Amino acid sequence: MSWGIKNRLARLIQPDGHCLFLPIDHGYFQGPTTKLEKPGETVKPLLSYCDAIFVTRGVLRSCIDTNSRTPIILRVSGGTSIIGADLANEGITTSVKEAIRLNASALGLSIFVGSQYEHQTLLNLAKLVDEAEEYGIPVMAVTAVGKELQKRDARYLALSCRIAAELGARVVKTYWCENFEKVVEGCPVPVVMAGGPRVDTEYEVFEFVSDGIQKGAIGVNLGRNIWKNDCPVSMIKSIRAIVHERATTKEANEMFESFKKEETR
Repeated sequence: MSWGIKNRLARLIQPDGHCLFLPIDHGYFQGPTTKLEKPGETVKPLLSYCDAIFVTRGVLRSCIDTNSRTPIILRVSGGTSIIGADLANEGITTSVKEAIRLNASALGLSIFVGSQYEHQTLLNLAKLVDEAEEYGIPVMAVTAVGKELQKRDARYLALSCRIAAELGARVVKTYWCENFEKVVEGCPVPVVMAGGPRVDTEYEVFEFVSDGIQKGAIGVNLGRNIWKNDCPVSMIKSIRAIVHERATTKEANEMFESFKKEETR
C-alpha cells in the first residue's frame, strides 16, 4: 500500500481503528430528499462529529464550506434516478482528476451484484481502482441493492463484499443484517455499516450499530438515521459514542436522551 493511500485512509479511519462516515449523497438519484433539501444547512452542525462525509461533487462544490477540515469521500457513480427503469444501470460520473482537484480522501461507487447490470458495475469498480491507485486514492465500494431490499441477508451481502474486496476496494460499505459476522469474516478489507432494517426508535438504531461493531465492522456510514432525526446532533453524538467509545446500546440511548434535552432547549 502506497504512502498516499495509507495517509488518506488514516484521515478517514481514526487511530482507534474505527470511523463514522456521514453520507449526504442521496440526491444523486432521489433528488431533494426530505431533510436534504438544503444539504449544506443540514450537515453544518454535524461536521465536527463525523470522520468524513460521503458526497457528490455538485453538493460539495456548492454547499460545503471550503474551510471545512472534514475529509471527503467523493461519490463518483450514478446516471440513474429513482423514477428510471433500473437503479443498477450506473456508470462512473466523476473523474479521478476532478477528485484530486476537490481534495478527496477517498472515492465511492456502487456495485449491484445479482442485478442485470452486475457485470457493468463490477467493471466500473475495477477500472476505478486501477486509475485511483495510480494517484494514491483509496476506493470504497458500496454494495447496493436498488429496490430489491429482500437481498439484505448475510449470504448475499457476504458475496457482494468479498467480490468488492477481490476487485480492489480498500473499504466496503454494506448493510447491517442478521448474522452480520458472516459478512465481516468473509471480507478481507474493512467493512462499514450502512443502514439496517427500517426501525421506529433511536434505541433500535443503537442496537444494530452496536451489534455490527461487536461483530467486526470498523464503523458506520449512516445518513437518514442521523439527519432525518428531529435531534440530529444528539443522534450523531450518541452513535459516535458506540463507534469510538464502545458505549452499549443502553448507554447510547441514555446519552441521546440527555443530549436531546440540551439540543431542544
